Amino acid sequence: MIPFVPPPTFEYGRPDAVSPLIRRVIADNPGPFTFTGTGTYIVGGAGPGAGVGVIDPGPLDERHLAALMAAVQGQTVSHILVTHTHRDHAPLARPFAEAVGAPVLAARLPARPTHASAAPDDDDDESFSPDVVLTGGERLAGDGWTIEALATPGHASNHMAFVLCEENALFSGDHIMGWSTTVVAPPDGDMTAYLASLDAVIARGFSTIWPTHGAPIVEPGPFLAAYRAHRLAREAQVLARLAAGDRRIADMIPALYAAVDSRLWPAASLSVWAHLIALERAGRVRATPEPAIDADWTLV
Repeated sequence: MIPFVPPPTFEYGRPDAVSPLIRRVIADNPGPFTFTGTGTYIVGGAGPGAGVGVIDPGPLDERHLAALMAAVQGQTVSHILVTHTHRDHAPLARPFAEAVGAPVLAARLPARPTHASAAPDDDDDESFSPDVVLTGGERLAGDGWTIEALATPGHASNHMAFVLCEENALFSGDHIMGWSTTVVAPPDGDMTAYLASLDAVIARGFSTIWPTHGAPIVEPGPFLAAYRAHRLAREAQVLARLAAGDRRIADMIPALYAAVDSRLWPAASLSVWAHLIALERAGRVRATPEPAIDADWTLV
């Protein structure tokens, strides 16, 4: 079982100091895919005149913009970082950047769109355009803090996590979430890439993981081991459903996700599809006529 983390204690729009170098402001956009809402992180000192970086400004929401402006009043914003271009993370980046006079740094928009049946929050902000394109490995120096860009494709092909070097902490975006597993939605989402990125995060041995949605993961080792084991167990369950005679994803979902809120089943079907695509690449299953979401799937 994954040791999921209870929701944080917070008030919408209030900047909470959650570590010596991190403050968090949560947007009022709760939902089945955003949990309590989008958490925007402010990195750096909280005092007047401090230079700070801001991660995932969030959805296009005037109240959240006002809350962020109040949180950084009297400070200098040097970097605005975006983990990926889904609508609950990226749209406020440009208005906030124009208000504070800071550049936006992120990976490019993905070449392939998120699947049309994914949650609206997982649609891409197609108007998004970073001022500085990140590819992973860049180190950004701030006022008493250093951030490393860590490419973590899988949930989105352009997903970028950010390492706060001084606290050995990872801002994981949607790659790792403390309250839920992550949706991997083809054609942009890719399960093979997701698992490789997860292994890369595990290898780093972070002390704390700060997801964009939900509370921090303060014991990453056992949590990530369970997170990875869950994905491999789900893969085994998909193979078992095929062995039992299921041929379509729609036939598998009620059995695989019986304990999950049915509102999440459309997204769950995309993750199952991602597993099947990875298995098809590995030569373990076959899709007829092609590996589409409505294909017939059989064991090889």
